[in-house]
Amino acid sequence: MKFVPARPFSNPDIAARKLVELASSIEAVQDGRIHIEKINAPFLYSLKASGEEFGAGIKLAVERGWLELHESGTYVRLLKGGEALLSR
Repeated sequence: MKFVPARPFSNPDIAARKLVELASSIEAVQDGRIHIEKINAPFLYSLKASGEEFGAGIKLAVERGWLELHESGTYVRLLKGGEALLSR
């Protein structure tokens, strides 16, 4: 019997918080925009998360008002709720 290791980002709340943390560490470009690949790549490749975990995390972060996702999906903006989350 093989055991599957625990996936830390399978919880959308943990994934959303990590995405906000990643977004805050990136210097925003024009009008506060953070290109999605700047948070997508480290989340998927450095942290070894899955695409489903990324999607669930982004969705929850948007619902909670931590991030704003542009309708094209090409960039996000860190909102005041996300900044407040980091200051805790």
